[in-house]
Amino acid sequence: MIVPMKKVSILILDAVRNVSLEKLRELGVLHLERKSVASDTLSKLIDLKNKAEGALGMVSNYTIDKKVVPPPGATEENTAAHVLELVDKRKTLQEHLILTGKEISRIEKWGNFNPAALRELSAAGVEIIPYELSAKSYAALTDETRFIVLGKDKNSVYGVAAGAEIDGEQPFTLPECSLSELNNKTLDIKTQLQDIEVQLGKLAYKKENIKAELAALKEQIEFETANASLEDADTGKVAVSWITGYAPEETAGVLKRAASENGWALLIDDPKEEDKPPTLVRNNALVRFIQPLFSFLGTVPGYREYDISPSYLLFFCLFFAMIFGDAAYGFILLIITLLVGSGYKKKSGKFPDAVKLFILLSCCTIVWGALNGAWFAIDFQYLPGFLKALVIPQFNSDVALSPFPGILKALFQIPVNQPSNTAYWNVQFLCFTTAIIQLVWAHTKNIKKLLPSLVALAQLGWLVMMIGLYFLVLSMLLQITLPGFAVYLIGIGLFTYFIFANQTGGNFALNIGKSFSNFLPTFLNAVSSFADIISYIRLFAVGLAGTSIAQSFNSMALGNGLSGSVGSIILKLFAACLILAFGHALNIVMNALSVIVHGVRLNLLEYAGNHLGMEWSGYSYTPFALQQKEKRQA
Repeated sequence: MIVPMKKVSILILDAVRNVSLEKLRELGVLHLERKSVASDTLSKLIDLKNKAEGALGMVSNYTIDKKVVPPPGATEENTAAHVLELVDKRKTLQEHLILTGKEISRIEKWGNFNPAALRELSAAGVEIIPYELSAKSYAALTDETRFIVLGKDKNSVYGVAAGAEIDGEQPFTLPECSLSELNNKTLDIKTQLQDIEVQLGKLAYKKENIKAELAALKEQIEFETANASLEDADTGKVAVSWITGYAPEETAGVLKRAASENGWALLIDDPKEEDKPPTLVRNNALVRFIQPLFSFLGTVPGYREYDISPSYLLFFCLFFAMIFGDAAYGFILLIITLLVGSGYKKKSGKFPDAVKLFILLSCCTIVWGALNGAWFAIDFQYLPGFLKALVIPQFNSDVALSPFPGILKALFQIPVNQPSNTAYWNVQFLCFTTAIIQLVWAHTKNIKKLLPSLVALAQLGWLVMMIGLYFLVLSMLLQITLPGFAVYLIGIGLFTYFIFANQTGGNFALNIGKSFSNFLPTFLNAVSSFADIISYIRLFAVGLAGTSIAQSFNSMALGNGLSGSVGSIILKLFAACLILAFGHALNIVMNALSVIVHGVRLNLLEYAGNHLGMEWSGYSYTPFALQQKEKRQA
């Protein structure tokens, strides 16, 4: 449920500006209206926050050994500044190390000599000038040139010219110090870098201090942003300022009492059409399981959009189970989830909603897999009797052909020639039926939202058309005889949509003309709706692909049996275990990706986007509040 919001405006005296903001922050209910503000103080705080985040990211790269006693001073403040100081020093040393390495590479072919001695000789009038000549330049030297060769390689000649420079050649630039001194400098830099790494490792114990610094900076930034957001109100006599925001309707009483106690002028009103209030979604403990998925996807419904959490959770559980499709995979996921959840419970005392969601999804997968007789894609004939007893024959392709349920025969004209694999037919039928249920539910929500406007009848028309398209899909893909009324449903539904789609006021006939002027886009949307129903076949296709992959790995591992000598059997058994472990682990990972690609898509695109018209244009309700208070409420 999306919690109703009120737009709140508060007028305060400039004399008690900071005190009033402190009181407002203590209330922790007002989401301040977004404004672009700037101040020197705010800029400095943001810079400090960025540095603290960088320091936190840096120390997070170091593993804390819990057996080691934390170093002294682990609770001192300004840990972030200390970390950044070390990081800057490390960066400088690394740059020096690179430069020193380049200098060593440049002069090491000359050997270990003292450049200071050459400079002293030059100062005393003895010119000894080093050169690095190419082979061609060396060959071109005349007999008059006094050049002493010190070394050679395939490309160059190294030596010194005595008495005078060589015309047309650039002397070799002498280093500041000798090769041995550069090597010692390199060792010293590496020692300093190692010492910095040790210090940063010790500072990893102070990660919580940095987090506390960061939280305090965020509070200061929020407070300064609120302060900068205050607008001056010209009363002519008293200096006052005002601030606007949004608060849940249920907190209006709290704001009124606070205004009375602190002498604020308060205005509470419903948001106008042009306003964009934040979204606060509140659901019961079960429906709240889906919230971690929304957080992961970064999707927030707009304030005037729908909260689809209940329906999303219901259908996502079914989609997840059909895509994974294997009860054994469900048990593996359940065990992993419980182990991870136990670790969280030891720290916080409860299972996070994300863990609860995966427990629910795992259980749904187990139920679906058990009903299909899917256990590591093992052939039905090899399953124990108690697992066979759980199977619904219509959903298992290895069970002897079973007749269609009577309810299907009563509602649909089932094909005379029963398909060779009724399980596949039944699962496909379930996919299309799930599609029409979910999409009709979307248009039902639209009708409820639009009533009593005549535009609601347009949504009713589209709903009727969708039902007709559903029968058309069944006819085309499952060979169910197309009932005569299906064509009428499509035609009547589409016609009704054209009549009422633009009936928002004004001339009735003129509005109909506007609708028919959009004939082509509307027709394409109808075709898109037809494709949306067919799109749900992906649940069957992806589930079947996963089963086929699992069966392939089973055949690779066990296809040749375990005959032969004892050593051969042991070797084959070991290889089979590796193949099975790798194959099924890979299949689980691929199924997880398929859930994100297909299971999430059906809910967000086909259901919420195409038929509910949601744009996910909202932003979360984040009240102006103290961090400590937020933690207590959580």
